[in-house]
Amino acid sequence: MAGEVQDQVWPLPKFYFSVKLGDDDSVNFQEVSGLDSETRPIEYRHGNSPSFYPIKMPGLGKVGNVTMRKGIFVTDSKLWNWYNEIKMNTIKRRTVVINLLDETGNPKMVWTLGNAWPTKITGTDLKSEGNEVAVESVEVAFETLTVAAP
Repeated sequence: MAGEVQDQVWPLPKFYFSVKLGDDDSVNFQEVSGLDSETRPIEYRHGNSPSFYPIKMPGLGKVGNVTMRKGIFVTDSKLWNWYNEIKMNTIKRRTVVINLLDETGNPKMVWTLGNAWPTKITGTDLKSEGNEVAVESVEVAFETLTVAAP
């Protein structure tokens, strides 16, 4: 019903989110994908174990790259400027914060990508007979992923 506030009964919709690239203002992306993290198992079996199966312990963590897509605007070159800051062995790393928002604009889930930097940037494809919006994408590598529900 109109005017109701999100409660614990229904999951949050995924279309209302914001992305902040370091100290810059929020950048309006239309899609964010690749927010995943995993822990590699270490298998171990000591010599006098009565079981013929190894035990599994948590090992090193691993995060993938995040891909973000957005429309191209006339005076907006933030992604290309960030990508062009990569020089031989020098990278301007940033903290990328992705907020999943409720209907009032308050963050309900926050993904923080530590020491992030762009590994790949892709401009739009061009087609003379198309009528789609021009979209660019950036792939971001990062070292740590923290998830919080404020």
